[in-house]
Amino acid sequence: MIEVLFIPPGATVQDLGRDGFWSQGLGRAGAMDPLAHRIANMALGNDADAATVEIALTPARLLFPQGGAFALAGAACGARLAGRPLPPVWAGMAKAGEVLDLGPMTQGARVYLALPGGIDVPVVLGSRSTQLREAFGGHEGRFLVAGDTLRARDPAAEPAARDFSLTMPLLHDAGGGIVLRALPSTEHGDFSESARRAFWSTGYTVTQQSNRQGYRLDGETLDRPASGELRSHGIGPGVVQVPGGGQPIVQLADSATMGGYPKIAAIIEPDLWRIGQARPGDVLHFRRVDLSEAAQAARDQQAWLDDLQMRIDDFRNRQKGWA
Repeated sequence: MIEVLFIPPGATVQDLGRDGFWSQGLGRAGAMDPLAHRIANMALGNDADAATVEIALTPARLLFPQGGAFALAGAACGARLAGRPLPPVWAGMAKAGEVLDLGPMTQGARVYLALPGGIDVPVVLGSRSTQLREAFGGHEGRFLVAGDTLRARDPAAEPAARDFSLTMPLLHDAGGGIVLRALPSTEHGDFSESARRAFWSTGYTVTQQSNRQGYRLDGETLDRPASGELRSHGIGPGVVQVPGGGQPIVQLADSATMGGYPKIAAIIEPDLWRIGQARPGDVLHFRRVDLSEAAQAARDQQAWLDDLQMRIDDFRNRQKGWA
């Protein structure tokens, strides 16, 4: 169990999202960084879809009134447990009364905190994720605030491996930007040649007008000879739309289900974690791929997760030998 002592606006309970309701106008929600969410759960031995706490702004303080296991993954924020520094990705035990402090994020935008078995909140329409726009799911359908208490579904369980830590895949490339692999989308060919060239070859900066629904970007203007919006059509996380002003918008976890802005590209699912960890001021670079490359990226990511599971299992077995 954890008690929230202090937390800025933006923290929610999330799992991997609510699927199957797109035709009713209900989006997916879920973790903005599904990779960090999965890693935090793996480190505790949870199911990949177990609910975690997604913390989007720090500093934050959380109390463990009764102690217990927990795991962290995601942004680097100088986490400390009872004053002891923790790595950005870590799993272990807190003693009763210990406080977890999350400091300013030095890289990345979201931290994921997992408890044994997942956060114990009701399943609504097949998911424990917070649906902010519709105000249901998660913890009372809202952001977490000081005084909230969250319980573990399996409070007596211990982590898969105590004091386990690892290094996350690199977020930024050698030039300091974030590379996002993407597929050309439906209206890609409607944009001018110069707009298409700019989109795939220049950087776009994440602006302050960004949240779980989507990120507004700033960069080269993308012109489209045809004027006006299209009829509303289906959209989802990763879709890059271009409003009349020519600056892209990337739809994210709390994406709308329909929209009329033309779509120039769609970020592939294995790279959604990268944009989920992007902060205002970060520069995004879109790299064009085809369907076969997108499928290979998904296989590569799953292979990395499978290897991580083997490393966790090996670490746990070696710890048993130390006892």
